[in-house]
Amino acid sequence: MTNVVQLARSTPEAEGIPSSAILEFIRSVEEHVRPMDALQSFMLLRHGNVAAEGCWAPYGSNSRHPLHSLSKSFTSSAIGLAIHEGLLLVDDPVLKFFPDDAPANPSDNLKAMRVRHLLSMNTGHKMDTTEWVFQHLHQMNVFGPWVHQQEYFARHRSSGWDDNWPKIFLSLPVEYKPGTWFVYNTAASYMLSAIITKLIGQSLLDYLRPRLFDPLGIKKPVWETDPCGINLGGNGLHATTEDIARFGQMYLQKGVWEGKRILPEEWIAEATTPHSDNSNTQTNPDWTAGYGYQFWRCRHNCYRGDGAFGQYCVVMPERDAVLAMTGGLQNMQSVLDKVWQHLLPAMQPEPLTDGSQTYGVLCEKLSALSLPLPNGRSSSPKMGQWSDEVYKLKTNFLKLESVSIQFRSESSSLILQDQRGRHAIELGYSTWLKGITDLRGYDSEPVAAAGTWVAEDSFEARFCYYNSFFCPVFRFRYTGRELQIEVEPNASSVPPAIKTIAGAIT
Repeated sequence: MTNVVQLARSTPEAEGIPSSAILEFIRSVEEHVRPMDALQSFMLLRHGNVAAEGCWAPYGSNSRHPLHSLSKSFTSSAIGLAIHEGLLLVDDPVLKFFPDDAPANPSDNLKAMRVRHLLSMNTGHKMDTTEWVFQHLHQMNVFGPWVHQQEYFARHRSSGWDDNWPKIFLSLPVEYKPGTWFVYNTAASYMLSAIITKLIGQSLLDYLRPRLFDPLGIKKPVWETDPCGINLGGNGLHATTEDIARFGQMYLQKGVWEGKRILPEEWIAEATTPHSDNSNTQTNPDWTAGYGYQFWRCRHNCYRGDGAFGQYCVVMPERDAVLAMTGGLQNMQSVLDKVWQHLLPAMQPEPLTDGSQTYGVLCEKLSALSLPLPNGRSSSPKMGQWSDEVYKLKTNFLKLESVSIQFRSESSSLILQDQRGRHAIELGYSTWLKGITDLRGYDSEPVAAAGTWVAEDSFEARFCYYNSFFCPVFRFRYTGRELQIEVEPNASSVPPAIKTIAGAIT
């Protein structure tokens, strides 16, 4: 891997942005409705320099977020590179790459499906096919997976689940003529990854490593796979906020990075030009401005890659700016609204000479960013009767068997038991305590947690898996020998709802 060139750090005013505009943006996005529902990091580039950046503790600059559908924009880049290398054309039939997986009598619509239809999400499918191709994997909400992905694959394989996802995709009905109907379809992006693997015998990740990731200085990228080792393509890439910013800046520079061409300029233009009218299935204004090749068009002549729950790479060509963000929030349109309200109009063509005082306030704000900690007391006069007691839990959606908490004045220890064993998490008081856990089925997954008494008989714990967007809140309500646990997610693939788990001392 080549030496990584560091992004130059600057000040907002030097890049023509008032610090006050960035302060207003931050304050605005912090007005979340539910605990933990917020942005988790951001980096704003102007003229190629970092004008401002911040992470909400316990997130840090090295936190590697799952990018969810922002992964699609990287997959699009791989297709652009493969076309440049003469490996395929956007007008190649999809069936060309999967002769052994095609149905015996493919429909005319399936035969008409081209690579460009996969790229522009107008394959002709009436509905999103991802549920069928991924076998419900994408339907898991933020309470899971509580088992590792490969364990999930193995469990479903034993019940007759087909590992051949391209074959499943090609077997599904194609109701419309390709090119005439937009539907957001992560399985289509997966098929682009499968095409790369078919062509070169390598994974999408391995193909992109020397061509994109290494030149951009994106270190040790991780991309989740299907049971056969094909990268998911439409999601599953993990990266830092700066990685996202570097990718966006390369696109802003029309495919050039540090004087070296990474992507053809023609592909940058083609990928970010609208190829689909997405107003038929979308409603929010920044989701109806057109769809390119795995990129969304935005208002104000901007474009972006984005991923569920607040992963953004927003490119603003007319302002010579890139905004990278990660989050764990439900309403993604609201964040873009705040970008257009506070940041975009504040960007000036020349450096600003005034603003040193506001810049100092901004620096203090950035250094103190944190997800909200639970607000309460470090102890309760009744906590001695519940400390270390083991509560057996009734059958519940998290498949937890028992819970106990050792309450202390400065921190507490939460012990959860399930069929895989015992899981201990330390909870700080008025601070995040970092540790590792395998509670969700991932070995040594980083987690930070904090807890406090919000009433004499009610203890609230907040958790942050800071290499993901997953930040749930647990509320423990004690009544004599009984316990009720409320679990609230910060974001979910279904409308977030508080769920309750009951338990008692046996």
